Parts: sequence; C-alpha cells; structure tokens
Amino acid sequence: MLDLEDIFGSDGPLAQALPDFKVRREQLRMAQGVSEALAARESLVVEAGTGTGKTFAYLVPALLSGARVLISTGTRTLQDQLFAKDLPLVSAALGRPARVALLKGRGNYLCRYRLSHVEGAAEQLPLIDARRPRSQAMLARIQRWALTTQRGDLAEVRGLSDSHPVWPQVTSTRESCLGVRCPEISRCHVAAARREALEADVVIINHHLLLADLALKEDGFGDLLGCADAVILDEAHQIPDLATQFFGANIGSRQIETLFKDLRLELSSAAHLPGTSAPAAAAALAMCEAALAELRVALPAGAGRIAWFVSPSIDDAVDALIGALEGLSAVLIPSDERPALAQLAERAAELAMSLGRIAAVDELEGARTLELSARGFTLSLMPFDISGRFRALVCARRGAWIFTSATLSVGAEFGHFTGRLGLAEAATLRIESPFDHERQSLLYLPAGLPEPSSPSYVAAVIDTAIPLIEAARGGAFVLFTSHRALAQGAALLRARWAEEARFRLFVQGEAPREQLLQEFRADGNGVLLGTSSFWEGVDVKGEALRLVVIEKLPFAPPDDPLVRARIEHLTACGGNAFRDYQLPEAALALKQGAGRLIRSEDDYGVVAICDPRMLGRAYGRVFLATLPPMSVTQDAVEARRFLARHAPRAPALRAQAAP
Repeated sequence: MLDLEDIFGSDGPLAQALPDFKVRREQLRMAQGVSEALAARESLVVEAGTGTGKTFAYLVPALLSGARVLISTGTRTLQDQLFAKDLPLVSAALGRPARVALLKGRGNYLCRYRLSHVEGAAEQLPLIDARRPRSQAMLARIQRWALTTQRGDLAEVRGLSDSHPVWPQVTSTRESCLGVRCPEISRCHVAAARREALEADVVIINHHLLLADLALKEDGFGDLLGCADAVILDEAHQIPDLATQFFGANIGSRQIETLFKDLRLELSSAAHLPGTSAPAAAAALAMCEAALAELRVALPAGAGRIAWFVSPSIDDAVDALIGALEGLSAVLIPSDERPALAQLAERAAELAMSLGRIAAVDELEGARTLELSARGFTLSLMPFDISGRFRALVCARRGAWIFTSATLSVGAEFGHFTGRLGLAEAATLRIESPFDHERQSLLYLPAGLPEPSSPSYVAAVIDTAIPLIEAARGGAFVLFTSHRALAQGAALLRARWAEEARFRLFVQGEAPREQLLQEFRADGNGVLLGTSSFWEGVDVKGEALRLVVIEKLPFAPPDDPLVRARIEHLTACGGNAFRDYQLPEAALALKQGAGRLIRSEDDYGVVAICDPRMLGRAYGRVFLATLPPMSVTQDAVEARRFLARHAPRAPALRAQAAP
C-alpha cells in the first residue's frame, strides 16, 4: 500500500494522473499533518502559503482515511471545482471510489410549491414583472425545465442568473420554506439533495450552509454534521466573521415586506381559512404594515451604517412593530389545517423574537447597528465574542476539524484566529509558500508620501503608481481601502491619461466583478482599480498581473459603528483594542492583498505599499513580518527597473481608457 510520500512523489499516482504535477515538500508536510489529525479526530489549523497545493493535501488523506468527510468552501466556484474536477481526479488516481455529493444553499434549488403559486396567482405576476416579455419568457423556460430536471439546480437553466427578478419567486428561503408540511415535500429538490448528502462519503458545501447547519439546524432536513467524522474548512479565514453574523441577529425591511407579500398571496388564493377569520388576518396584516410605515418615519434620513438608537422614537416604533407581528402570529396560529398559514405564523413570531432580541441586547453582548439605503433598512446585532459558542459546537461533535487558508497567522502566531473561534487547544501548522518570493517579487515602500489623513494623499498615491504602471507596461492592480478613494483614484488616472490612453482601465462598480477579471486577464496589460472584494479570492496567474499597488494599510474605519463598538467593548474589558483587534485584522487583510501578485512559479512583479506608516510606525514591523519574504526597497528606480525587466513588450496605444 502506498504511503503519503509515495503518493506525492515523482513516480506516484498523482504524478501519473497530472502531466504538470510538481513534487512539493510543503504539500507532503501538510498532507501528513491532516492525516494525523484525521486519525486522532483532533482539530488542526493549517496556514498553507500560496502554491502549497492545499486542496490535494487535504483530499488525499481524507479519501485514504475512510472517514465520512464534510468539505466546506468559501465560494461556489471552489465548490464546483472540487466536485467536478479535483475530487474525481484524486479518487481515480488513488483507486479510492467515493460517493460524493454537492450541496448548495436552498436558494439555488427550484421550489415546486412556489412555482405552482407563481403559475396560478394573477396577483403575483407584477411581482415577477411577467408583463415584460423577457421575464415572461424566462418563467416559461423554468416551467418547461421543471418537468424534466432531476436535481432542480437553477444553474441548469440557460440564461438565468441569481439577480434575475424571477429567481426569488421560484425559490424558497429558510423563513418561507414549509418544510415537512409542504404538499410538494415528496418531490422537494432541497430535501432530495440533503438526503443524497446524508448518504455520501464526501459532501461539498459552503461556509454559509455549514454555519446554518451549526447555528440553525436548517428546519429538520437532517443534521449534516451529525453524520460526519471530519469537517475540512477551506478558505477558513472567512469563518470568524461569518460565524459572528450567524450567531447574531439581522432583520431587514425586505424580510418583513416579503412576509407581508406572501401572506397577501395566501389570503387571495384561499376561498376560506379553516379556523381563521380572513378579515381578522387582513386587519392584523394592516396593523403590521402601519407599524412598519411608522418605523420608516422614525428612522433618520440618509444612507450608510450608523449606531442604532439615535432617537427614542425608534425604540417606540420597534416595540410597536414587535407587538403587531406577535398579534399577526396569534391570528394565524389556529390555521394548522392550512400549512402555509401556520408557517407564516411562525415566520411572524420569529421576526418578532429576533427584533426583540436586538432591542433588548446588553451593551456588553454585542453591537447594534442600523443600515440605511434607498431600498430599506436593516437592524443588526453582532455579538462581540462567539468563541465559547463556536467551541461548544465543535466539541459537541467528536470528529476532526481541519481549518486551512493561506492567511491565518499574524507573523508566526495563530492566536488571533484561534482566539476568535475558541480553538486555543487546536494544533497549528504553518507552511511557507514554495514560491521563491525573494527572487520573484519586490516589496516597494516609497518614501516621502504624506500621511494617509492628508487631503492630498490619494493624489500622491496615483503620482507614485503611474511611473510604476508605465514601467510594468500595465498589468496592474491598484487596491483601495474605500469606495471614495477608489472613485478619486479612477478620476485622477483618467485625467492624467485623457490624451493618450495607453492602458485600459477596469474600475470596480462599472461592470460585474467576474466580467472585470475576465476582461482584465484577456487584455494582458490592463489596470484594475478595486476595493475590498478584490483584496482576496482573486487569482490572476501569469503576465497579466505584475504590479500590485496598495493605497494604504487596510485598517477598518474607526468611525464604523461595529468597529467603534468592538473597540469600546475591548477597552471596557481591559484589553488593548489596537493590539488585539485592529492591528491583526489589518495585517491579515494586507496579507490577502499582497498575495494577489505571485500565484505561480513563473510570476514576477512588485508589491508597492504606499502607506508611510509601514516604516514610520513601530507596528509596521507586524505588517512586514506577516508578508511573504520579499526583497524590500525604497528606491523608486530599483522598483521600476525590476518591473521593466519582467514586463512584456510595449502595448499599442489605446483610443479609450475605459471599457
């Protein structure tokens, strides 16, 4: 029987299955660590630098272990890659067949019950904009597809995106799903997918689904974790923030309005309501709608996220809405003979309970915020400390838990990550990237820039970036820490290149993210400007990306209500908010941003961090220790020469600076 050294060796099954396979001692080391944790049913936190090949490093020992494994990822893209490519390849190479299930969130599957209501209720047509030919045609396409689909995955429907107005009308949410009371339960695609998952050897899910199973138990469709011997969390750096959201509370005006809409639809389609007076239900609904309107009036004008209780009138309006929702639930509860109404009663009660929890939270438990937009509002509770709760959930399931990502440690320490999740006793393993960062990349820390608080700072960053972009002949990311700075930077670049647009600009917000990336890769010499969503999860290998300019250190804005509340909480508890929270969070974010550059053994380039605090403040050493071991310079000429050596030949002049 082959051991791990043989499997990952130059003559092993992986080398035979993959023509471009490279032997990496880092990959073997990670596989050995994962294998030991699986055998001992222990928790392991693994930071695997870019290029380690961490996917195969956990898939191989997972398949060899014979354990029932749950693999959770941060994105649907990685889910699909594992299911369609990586797992079949490794399974075939090892000669270890496995039953594999891909499970997505319920919002990806057709809900037959809701489709039948869309088909049958004339009142629903305006909601899906069926009067428009395109929406009407899409609904007809879904209806035809529904007759033959086996899995019910809406990704099978040609031309349908999750932003299409029809999508939410033919899918269910956790709140709207009737569960076992649904008349279509025997044909439910969500239930079928979960049954398949419960019978599989390996289940591929995403973090949102995993945390829903941990925190919410997903409506009795089965405990996925209860049947797993091991849980492997890829892109695990996302877990602390996501878990904080799941263990908190979040109520938006859209959720409330959807409840009202669904109830109106149910009332209009019912000839009579067993055990319930239709006029009483309509009156209770009217009271809820009036209470929601009063809350809207009480809210401040404007947009953005603010601390919640800015006015006593908000308290009164929230209390009135809670009371109205409780009254609505009480009116609908006798309707057990009509499952949809009973489920609507539960939804109203849950909304009232969540609103009550947010309103009554102790200031030491979490931060309450109010998010305002043109479309509505969201009231949120974000708990300060989830470590005890998350630890209890992990300990309650006696199996191996593997957390892996390229960015889990600050310097060489895992304490920030493990502390947030209550994993102080977990084993840790830090594996450096096999790439030769010192040879392949250069860290440029320009001298003479003003402080980031200066009004001229963004202009100085652009002045610094332009010679670098021109030396690299394009192929650049310019990453900003705010949308305001992004807009200012884009305007400055366009003004400078108005006469001679040498490089095509790709600006976040002017096209969908994936479209920008696809066109940036295809262009080869473009300049992409982005904010937080481009700091991580973006993979551009090869010459298309050879320069990453980082505007400033990515400290979370201290005036953000959640950040301010967490700082105040840590200070009140005797901690050091900057050392224990702001600094490690910023260091990990910077590590993600800088990590966009070197994605393969053949990549070369410069990371330019424009923030003078990198060298001017003592804490700059923390950031330097967190970054890959790159050569460092403050010499602009050296940086431009490095870029020029590795730049492709000069591109032709372009007529347009924007897509």
